[in-house]
Amino acid sequence: MKRILTIAGSDSGGGAGIQADIKTITVLGGYAMSAITALTAQNTLGVQGVHPVPVAFVRRQLDSVLSDIGVDAVKTGMLVDAEIVQAVAEVLRRRQPPVLVVDPVMVAKSGDPLLTEAARDSLKRDLIPLALVITPNLPEASVLAGFPVTDEDSMRRAAFAIHGLGARMVLVKGGHLAGPALDILFDGSRYHRFEGARLEQRNTHGTGCTLSAALATFLAQGQDPVEAVKNAKAFTRRAIANGLALGSGHGPTNPYAAIAHLITRQQVLERLQAAVQQLLRAPIGRFIPEVRSNLAYALPNAAGPDDVAAVPGRISQTGDLLLALREPAFGASRHIAKVVLAAMSRDPGVRSAMNLRFSESLIEAARRAGLKIASFDRAEEPEEVKLKEGSTLEWGTLKALESAAEMVDLIYDRGEVGKEPMLRVLGRDPAEVVAKVLRIWAQANAAAAA
Repeated sequence: MKRILTIAGSDSGGGAGIQADIKTITVLGGYAMSAITALTAQNTLGVQGVHPVPVAFVRRQLDSVLSDIGVDAVKTGMLVDAEIVQAVAEVLRRRQPPVLVVDPVMVAKSGDPLLTEAARDSLKRDLIPLALVITPNLPEASVLAGFPVTDEDSMRRAAFAIHGLGARMVLVKGGHLAGPALDILFDGSRYHRFEGARLEQRNTHGTGCTLSAALATFLAQGQDPVEAVKNAKAFTRRAIANGLALGSGHGPTNPYAAIAHLITRQQVLERLQAAVQQLLRAPIGRFIPEVRSNLAYALPNAAGPDDVAAVPGRISQTGDLLLALREPAFGASRHIAKVVLAAMSRDPGVRSAMNLRFSESLIEAARRAGLKIASFDRAEEPEEVKLKEGSTLEWGTLKALESAAEMVDLIYDRGEVGKEPMLRVLGRDPAEVVAKVLRIWAQANAAAAA
């Protein structure tokens, strides 16, 4: 377990500073230690008070930890004033930690100042030259570079200028830009561009702390800087996407979201596997189409096929019995995943689907089973959709759902040349989908026996 020391202020509201750092480091498998530079009276609305820790005691905290436990990475956050900046820099210069990530915290999310102007000169002169990576946002980059940073071009120029202060790498964070979320990493010779869709989220308190703590942890764990930045951004993005609506202002990010995500992934796989095993006990081989079947189950808020679990190699049959040679995995089926994702865009709770062989008798059996049914006609498919690989099922599912007054249980199409006709059963989870399939099977058997 890697030892990560955070040198920062305490946020009484728990959303940023030492508290956010410790949560992040712990969730990522590091051992978190702290040296507190200031106590703040703080909540989601702002900073109501700052009580700096005496500089001699900041130094004592650092020497206590570093002389006994040691460290694999250090990150700094709120350093308050020039005396604390100088003391921290002196200790780190003497101890020479293998990784130092400097988050040049200057202003709180609420706009409250967290670093005195005198401390800014000390930060540039004494601490930044020791940094492996410094992570300024746009306002901080503007102060450090000495000119306004407002777009990608000025972000690159600022990264170059800040690198000139002595940091080995500079990550300029573009969270304040309009449009896609863009960060620029300059490693002294190359610019690395990281871009993603912007999240519309109010609860972003602690974003910078979360990112820098994650980056320090990944670097300590041996990741190269580009990989570490990529993974730190992904971790922070998930923390923002699952931000906590606490208080009346900007709620905090949620570092635990990464653990919750892993738990949810495991639950999805286990529930899907249980449903597949139930299917394998049912003699419904005649329901399997020529292209074979699959049963899929998506994560909540799934963003793409990689967030949808299915059976690798699909479900086939021998006689009346079904065969599934491998256990469910994420990203195992693009086709049935498209159906699930399209259904979720209409109703996020509908996260599972299975395709079955088409026949008029099965449609009639589904009706007798009380299932709500909709359909689409491939002849109506726009040419631009046909030309885009993998778009037909998404278009068809949405087309069928648009024509329905409420969410349906089954969607079918009668195919076209080269396209097998198909039934697709929808449900909130795979157990519900399997239950609907077995209801269709029971009605089909009853009709055959009549």
